[in-house]
Amino acid sequence: MIQIGEYNTLEILRDTQPGLFLGDSEGNEVLLPNRYVPEHFEIGDKIEVFVYLDNEERIIATTTKPYIKNGEFAMLRCNEVSKYGAFLDFGLVKELFCPFKEQAFPMKKGGWYLVRCYIDEKTERLVASSKTNRFLDNTNLTVEQFEEVDLIASHPSDIGMNVIVNNIHSGLIYKDNIYQDISVGDKLKGIVKKIRPGNKLDIALGQIGYRNIEPNADRIMQELDDNSGFLNLTDKSSPDLIKEQLQMSKKNFKRAVGTLYKKRLIEIKPDGIYLVEAK
Repeated sequence: MIQIGEYNTLEILRDTQPGLFLGDSEGNEVLLPNRYVPEHFEIGDKIEVFVYLDNEERIIATTTKPYIKNGEFAMLRCNEVSKYGAFLDFGLVKELFCPFKEQAFPMKKGGWYLVRCYIDEKTERLVASSKTNRFLDNTNLTVEQFEEVDLIASHPSDIGMNVIVNNIHSGLIYKDNIYQDISVGDKLKGIVKKIRPGNKLDIALGQIGYRNIEPNADRIMQELDDNSGFLNLTDKSSPDLIKEQLQMSKKNFKRAVGTLYKKRLIEIKPDGIYLVEAK
């Protein structure tokens, strides 16, 4: 199936006057206009293209990479405002439409706005919305405490900067945890510092490494202290067993164990982890 608003890897079927016709394994076809046809190609070659509806609502392919695709957030510039809504530059010949009802605040020509791209169910067109919060949901969290996450700064508040977490959840970086200039739309790395009641996420900025997994390493050290220097877990233990004993993911467990091992604080043996006695 050829997916609108996504990158598709398709087969070159035939060369025609308007361009190349590309197809998928299900018999669906799309035109790649001449302006995007590569200099060298063979019938039967595979090519990656972005697919969308052109100004005449025809499905079309392009080798140009847009600034945003379906399901993503990005900062886009408003090129024009009409009586129907705003038209945003997303890197293609056709502009991305943002209806007035999807604007958190009225857009103005030349302004930059953080938007979410999605497919309108009625028209199957790609459209934008600056009401980004409605696309975020913290009901069922997919992250854990101390886990590294991808962030997009969404909007400032009196207590800090609201962020989009892993393109799914909402979070907050408190002012006293911000040590750099952050602007709306900035893409950052961070960690889940705390999960508060109501699945509210407290986020801290930082890169992956010892500083971020230190709480997990400390938790393992505490567990070793409480169990006479032995923990019956290894990298072959099941994720469920690790979560039951330590309340952390297997990924974070392995990182924390690696940190402790490099610091020569533990020994790793087939039956588990041993605390290295101080000399």
